[in-house]
Amino acid sequence: MSDAAALAAPAGAEAIADARERLDAHVREMVAWHFDRATGCPFWLEYAEGLDFDPRDVIGGYADLHRLGHFQDEWLRGGPIRRWVPQGLAGQPLYVFETGGSTGLPKSRINIRDFQTDYELYSDTLSDESFPPGSDWLMLGPTGPRRLRLAIEHLAQHRGGAAFHVDLDPRWVNKLVRGGRHQEMAAYKEHVIDQALKILRGHDGVRCLFTTPKLLEALCEKVSLVKLGIRGIFCGGTEMNAQFHRFAREELVPGIDFIPTYGNTLMGLACSRPFVAEPEGGGDPDYTITYYPPHPRAIFDLVDPDDPSRTVDYGETGRVMLTTLTREFFMPRFLERDEGEREAPIVAYPWDGVSGLRLFQRFGESVVVGVY
Repeated sequence: MSDAAALAAPAGAEAIADARERLDAHVREMVAWHFDRATGCPFWLEYAEGLDFDPRDVIGGYADLHRLGHFQDEWLRGGPIRRWVPQGLAGQPLYVFETGGSTGLPKSRINIRDFQTDYELYSDTLSDESFPPGSDWLMLGPTGPRRLRLAIEHLAQHRGGAAFHVDLDPRWVNKLVRGGRHQEMAAYKEHVIDQALKILRGHDGVRCLFTTPKLLEALCEKVSLVKLGIRGIFCGGTEMNAQFHRFAREELVPGIDFIPTYGNTLMGLACSRPFVAEPEGGGDPDYTITYYPPHPRAIFDLVDPDDPSRTVDYGETGRVMLTTLTREFFMPRFLERDEGEREAPIVAYPWDGVSGLRLFQRFGESVVVGVY
């Protein structure tokens, strides 16, 4: 059995139980931090005043977080931003990162060091052969007020390299899509790709790439990334699905290690199930993408859209409910804009994952996706 196949195998009961114990202990630690007047942020301290219990006394583990209700989207839209800064971290350099904003006021999340920690943990999952230490990176994707630019730069630095960047404004692309201005959109994409080609041709130390599915396809129409020395690509975006996964590995970048990822400002970065190129017993590879969150810092639940208190069965479709648990940010039971199928724990990640990730169907046309 290959290393990838061993890691992708079902997790044992003991490993699952150990992961759950670590999660429950982490929940107790985070609740104690965020609801203590010496360390908690103004938002949660004020929120606790409206409760008829002390969360530190009542919440003994992950299952008890339901006592706090669902984290609401609008809480992160607007200020004052410092209501989210924990007292225990006051005075440290503060980053503000945005998410959304194409149809209204963006959500904002404070960061101090979470984005660095998230990407250092992710770095541990990367192959040194495919993402060689000391190599430089190219990030081709949205920068601006998002944390992605600084996160990729830190990932490159953490692995001993430097990062080059090509900016992309997805909110502008979104406006072009909504307005049917397809010629302008094509010209903008051409402009972005042209900048990436200049960097790739002018800096031969670039071996690693982050980009989105549509931009990767556009880039590969112009140049062979293998011939330019790219060894590893990690790729994320709304167009990432099993069909594109197969297309990338078999046609766009054969011979390059291709790693699907799912991340956002509120969660961090989820890892995908290891890809098994040659399944035991033969047969075709499974290109289904299953994401596992950075447990215990973040957790997915796949819940019944009509009854979010019910977790769906394995293989069943549910809405993603995200919980984020760090000293910087406490976000219990947030109903995301995504849906997918609940997947069982594996050896590499002995906790629940999600496959078939896509826009929650009830949002219909209210959200434009796939703009980059």
